Amino acid sequence: MRFAGSAGAPGSEAVRALMAGYRPEAGVHDEMMAEDGRPRAHWLPLLNLLAGLGPNEVRRRFALADRHLADAGVVYRVYGDETGAERPWPLSHLPLVLAETDWSTLAAGVVQRAELLEAILADLYGPADLVRQGHLPAALVAGNGEFLRPLVGVKPAGGHHLHVFAADVTRGPDGRWWVLGDRTQAPSGAGYAIENRIALSSRGLPDVFRALRIERLTRFFQALRSGLAKASGRDEPRIALLSPGPANETYFEHAYLARVLGFLLVEGGDLSVRGDQVWLRTVEGPIRADVILRRLDADFADPLELNAHSRIGVPGLMQAVRAGTVVIANALGAGLVEAPALMPFLPALSRHLLGEDLRLSNLATWWCGDPDARAAVIGDIRAKALAPAFGRTLRGTLDNMGVNGADLSPEDLKRLIAAMERRGTDFVGQEPVRLATTPVFERGRLQPRPFALRVFAVRGPDGWTVMPGGLCRISDRPDARALSMQRGGRSADVWVATGAAPEPSLLVPDPDQVEIRRDTGALPSRAADNLYWLGRYLERTEATLRLARSLAGQTSDDGPDTGDGPSTRHVADLLAAWGATPFGLDDYAEIVREALGGTSVGAAPQLAREARRTASVVRDRLSPDAWRALADLTAVFPRPSSERNETVGDVDRDGDEDEADLFAAADLGLRTIAAFTGLAHENMYRPSGWRFLDMGARIERAIAVARYARRLAEPEAGSNLLIRLLELTDSQIVHRARYISGPSVKTVLDLVLLDETHPRSAAFQLDRLVEHLTHLSSRHDGRADDAARAALRLAALLKSADPAEFDADMIMDVEIRLMKLSDAITRRYFGESAGEEPADEIGPGGGSMGETGGP
Repeated sequence: MRFAGSAGAPGSEAVRALMAGYRPEAGVHDEMMAEDGRPRAHWLPLLNLLAGLGPNEVRRRFALADRHLADAGVVYRVYGDETGAERPWPLSHLPLVLAETDWSTLAAGVVQRAELLEAILADLYGPADLVRQGHLPAALVAGNGEFLRPLVGVKPAGGHHLHVFAADVTRGPDGRWWVLGDRTQAPSGAGYAIENRIALSSRGLPDVFRALRIERLTRFFQALRSGLAKASGRDEPRIALLSPGPANETYFEHAYLARVLGFLLVEGGDLSVRGDQVWLRTVEGPIRADVILRRLDADFADPLELNAHSRIGVPGLMQAVRAGTVVIANALGAGLVEAPALMPFLPALSRHLLGEDLRLSNLATWWCGDPDARAAVIGDIRAKALAPAFGRTLRGTLDNMGVNGADLSPEDLKRLIAAMERRGTDFVGQEPVRLATTPVFERGRLQPRPFALRVFAVRGPDGWTVMPGGLCRISDRPDARALSMQRGGRSADVWVATGAAPEPSLLVPDPDQVEIRRDTGALPSRAADNLYWLGRYLERTEATLRLARSLAGQTSDDGPDTGDGPSTRHVADLLAAWGATPFGLDDYAEIVREALGGTSVGAAPQLAREARRTASVVRDRLSPDAWRALADLTAVFPRPSSERNETVGDVDRDGDEDEADLFAAADLGLRTIAAFTGLAHENMYRPSGWRFLDMGARIERAIAVARYARRLAEPEAGSNLLIRLLELTDSQIVHRARYISGPSVKTVLDLVLLDETHPRSAAFQLDRLVEHLTHLSSRHDGRADDAARAALRLAALLKSADPAEFDADMIMDVEIRLMKLSDAITRRYFGESAGEEPADEIGPGGGSMGETGGP
């Protein structure tokens, strides 16, 4: 593609038009515009290329980037709002561009800072010379909740406290980088940096990215993988990413990194400690965990020795750490050096420990545990920002983001000063920061906005590797404390322009150095549990949709009074029996509306939401296309009556949907489920995970078919009842091709219950269950377990049954056996991982479809 303008043409009309009206704030460094009002040299190539595309094409490209993030399901969770909902990841489309020489200075400063903080941690958890010799106040260490006394004297496995480090930086008015804060607990954002890069470099501006020869990110992630592997001391280490779970704000990133890097995504309940070793619960038994890349705060890591209220940690983990049997990255207790209170001491500590001055200046900070510093802060408090000394909210006084003294009322200021004088160790005063600015596109124009850059470094086999870029966070407010994705910020990709063609690199090792293997690794019991229930929830949704579609088709064709009354009533009763609609409804159209848009536990939208929630826990095991299909499914249905009175798509959701609309919604839902099923069967690798997904669907389908047959294939059933049963089991064509005469109870029962060659029959589902369970048993110890034996017995019963002798009691016996088979699967593979047995399979009325179980 050819671009207008050239990299050396700052005065081109197209670039001037692009920058028209761009006005940086006085006294603030702007990344794009120099003090003379001209664009900085390293921004010119990008500006010329964008100007050459033209405004319409630029808007189209940015829309493609947004579409990628939406299709990939890139989200974060917002705490504190009334829903705790996932929000789309907000991308600021214009990258932050850094010159190579500028970047080199920044990267060197970040590496030095990582080495300094590592040395401080080694001393404070070791000889404590820094405190003994007066370099650090004892109160600064002992008063920090991140100081874990049980680990004093314990050298971390692998030899290092820090494996991943991040520094939040911005520029001062003179253009020099300042460090706003250090991230050593469990630095987040690297996964979002990958998605930002993909959105722009592969979807939005691929030709621009190639033309500018931007440094790639992959070497950083290679270093992370190989560095953790080396720290384990094992040739084939098993690396797990420990997540707090789907409710965490950055769970998407946890799942994404686990999938990209080939790590096992685990939660605390997946792990146990036995004999001072950490074990991972899997469907094939416990296996050793060698390395844990943790993404939960240390305080929650072990409820036995740390926070007793934690439900997301691993009991006994501290003992395994003391025994040196597992590498924790970052080490427990590493959050100690995140404290803002430490920042005033870092320049002197750098000279003492490293023999050199800090390359990156700190944000000016005064720790109020020192009487002189406290007096200086209080004496000029209106000109200071006040923050918790150890980064944690001070209940009733300050949240963890702090406050500007100038913004406080006289009464609040008086209370704050009293708290500082009472316990100054809990507070720091800081110089208020006016963040540097970078351009963003808003309403078709470039506008300056405040930003901070999170720079990541990882400890690789040969030392520290810095990500050439990072996560740029952009705010609409100049205050550094407003820079939070939780508070409405945006993110941008970061481009380091090298001017040289970057070497191609991959996230995987060199193919010539990899041995052939076909095992994708262990399957945690929790993941298997959720895959199993994902299959069940989707099949339940399909069953509800088939019933609703059948009922909608009947009412729209003939009306409830003139159509086949008995079969229509049976379908309506089935929907009520398994919780899709309330009991007692007589209007069939209203029954369909409730099944497709109601709030009952068995209504289609509720089941679809449960399927998506369950899938979110195993998101690392689903392809992006499969995840999009689940998102599409939840958007299919009419909204509940309490949420109507608005227009969605082409259907008026005012509560007056006609039967044709309802029929179309059910039909679309079924096609969407079919799309997911096709993606799972065609794209999902076939180790144990796929088997549990398929088993969940098979057992739920068999139960539904038995339920249909028991209700509709009565001994004296008329042809309309039997035709309805064939419709619900998608068996009309097969029956027509097989029999010239119309349906009879015997021929229909044989087809939908006993014919193992028919993909919709109960017998077919049992054959698949036997196949899966036999395979899983053979992988464990070669012998059939209780679940496999139960499936074999039931399959044999169906193979030997005479359809002419089948009655409602025999069909009910099949239903109950299927439910007990599900119990056996749960006990064998999920019980210990789930922490408690799922809800009773039979439940009120003996019906699986009324269950509220599941992980």
